[in-house]
Amino acid sequence: MRLTLHQLRLLLAVTREGSVSRAAQRLHLTQPTLSAQLRQLSDQVGLPLFERIGRRLHLTPAGEAVVDSATRLEEELERLDETLAELRGDVGGKLRLAVVSTAETFIPRLLGEFRRERPAVEVSLVVLNRDAVLRRLADNRDDLYIMSRPPAAPPVTATPFLANPLVVIAAADHPLAGRRAVPIKALAGEEFVLREPGSGTRQAAESFFAEHDIVLRPRLELGSNEAVRQAVAGGLGLSLLSAHALAHAPDEGIAVLAVKDTPVVTQWQVVHPTGKRLTPLADAFLRFLQARAPELNRAAQARLSAARG
Repeated sequence: MRLTLHQLRLLLAVTREGSVSRAAQRLHLTQPTLSAQLRQLSDQVGLPLFERIGRRLHLTPAGEAVVDSATRLEEELERLDETLAELRGDVGGKLRLAVVSTAETFIPRLLGEFRRERPAVEVSLVVLNRDAVLRRLADNRDDLYIMSRPPAAPPVTATPFLANPLVVIAAADHPLAGRRAVPIKALAGEEFVLREPGSGTRQAAESFFAEHDIVLRPRLELGSNEAVRQAVAGGLGLSLLSAHALAHAPDEGIAVLAVKDTPVVTQWQVVHPTGKRLTPLADAFLRFLQARAPELNRAAQARLSAARG
């Protein structure tokens, strides 16, 4: 059996896109051409690689075996490319990141700094909600994943690199704003603007208030921190939000409430599948994040101190 890299890359494209037509479009091939290539690959393997159930393609056991090997080969070739680039003195390569939407408040700036040190680096950054990032993690689509709550499955290696303090915010003219101490029970009758179900911030909020026997009363569920901030500033309710989402935001008529037992401190973590060997570039970016964390923590703390007066 003699398979080519080209054939394996076509198979990976179809697997990742979920259909032959979408993969052909992304690869700038005609659908009949791609289908013929896949049939040839299946003939060489001696077993079918896909089966169609309803309108969707699903990998057969043979297909899963070939895709697994093709993925590992692709990763090894990328590592080889980066290693050779370093030996040549070319500090380049491609870094693929998938991050939860809350991290968009600081990761793009850090990427900019990282690329200034390594201008030849190509970056692919995908910002999604937590469920979508977890799907990419399960499919091993990226080099690194950044989130505050790693999944229980599949097995992952998670490296904490930055504190993620969650604070209670309200409109600046809210009756609780400006108080030096706010008991948690004072929030029991308040309505809340929350992130979507499944988000790490939403899960942390539900856990925190459940520990204090307070039932959250969601008035709005929104899919971004910016939308949450604007809704809170507009007086639509309180929220629990990452201090990093406030650290670089202008004063929008928002107050950070001095609620007992807050901030709720979680950790931003860099995640990748257990057993996956990081590329030299991914490892370099992880070390870069760890080096920059103290400054980011100071910025978030300064914003909290200013907001609380």
